Amino acid sequence: MAHEPYFLVPVASAITLAQAEAMLDHTIAAARAAGLLPLAVAVLDAGAQLVAFRREDGCGVLRFEIARGKAHAALGMGISSRMIRDRLRERPAFQSAIAAAAEGRFIPVPGGVLVLDGAGRAIGAVGVSGDASDRDEYAAIAGITAAGLQPEPAEPAPGWQGAGL
Repeated sequence: MAHEPYFLVPVASAITLAQAEAMLDHTIAAARAAGLLPLAVAVLDAGAQLVAFRREDGCGVLRFEIARGKAHAALGMGISSRMIRDRLRERPAFQSAIAAAAEGRFIPVPGGVLVLDGAGRAIGAVGVSGDASDRDEYAAIAGITAAGLQPEPAEPAPGWQGAGL
């Protein structure tokens, strides 16, 4: 009895593992160059699936969940987590409702940055946690840019260097 050869149909991903690892490497390098505290960095694809993650030595144990939640929030709303914070500042009930709908994977503070393709579509997001949120966002933007991809927002918040915890 002849058997058909076993095979799998490859599933396409808009963010490759190599791209995700480059974003991780460059995000951590930017953080070290800027003197940031130890970071956790999560790269999600457009379906909010984890592609890659890195946690620096000395980083708090909740930082993975926070980094992933920032990236997940950005993907879920289609805007950066900084923009979410700014738009929903006066709408705490709506923020709570979204967090409940997202089963806790919704962290509406800076540090969740969308990764865009050449047509301006979100193909994933990077979430960073470990320092002040504006400083986390800076590292994500720098990492995405250095990896040759397009971040949204394109620039960190003014005065990010002086942001405090």
